[in-house]
Amino acid sequence: MKRIVSICLFLTALSLSFVACTDQADQKTATKMENKEKAPAARAKLVSNKVAGIQVGDQAPNFKLKNVDDKMYGLEDIKDANGNAPKGFIITFTCNTCPVAKMYEDRIIALHDKMSPLGYPVVAIQPNDPSMKPGDSFSEMQKRAADKNYPFVYLLDDGQEIFPQYGASRTPESYLVDNTFKLRYHGAIDDNSGDPDGVTINYVENAVSAIQSGQDPDPADIKAVGCGIKAKRT
Repeated sequence: MKRIVSICLFLTALSLSFVACTDQADQKTATKMENKEKAPAARAKLVSNKVAGIQVGDQAPNFKLKNVDDKMYGLEDIKDANGNAPKGFIITFTCNTCPVAKMYEDRIIALHDKMSPLGYPVVAIQPNDPSMKPGDSFSEMQKRAADKNYPFVYLLDDGQEIFPQYGASRTPESYLVDNTFKLRYHGAIDDNSGDPDGVTINYVENAVSAIQSGQDPDPADIKAVGCGIKAKRT
């Protein structure tokens, strides 16, 4: 009799153990399935958060930003070297602190001096958050513009609202727009960021020449090389 009772107790324990193992396996399976269902949503969120900006052919956003002279400027407030309303604008996101932007500084000045008389002035915008890069503060921008005698406006993207609208991610990065604010060329200024004497293709200059000839720039989009824009941490 005792032997029968022992066998019954053993079978009961074995049954309970099997149920527990099954429950644990089911729970693991459910967790894996839940994670699989969540994964696509997470990936979609990452894609949807990407700043697309504008593409060649799109209308470029206008803005009202403070210049180093303490005045507010929009594109409609800027004149070319002849004092006329420009035929277009070379909107260039740049800064004080990026080593690549520093290497391009004299080239950007020369670009303005050459293109502004043709009706295409440089419009420089500093997009970095000064709290992350103190060397890009407004006072430091004023000092740099005075030291180098910038012949163009040097605007602060205060609040960092403009560069995401354009989709800029580097300094320097240029957007050539015509007088209807249509984007005609985007990207690198030339083909040699490290050596101005080694430049063989001046992309922005060539794009202006194409527009002057009634043609579309080709190429119209070249990846910009430079430092990543320092966005404010949230």
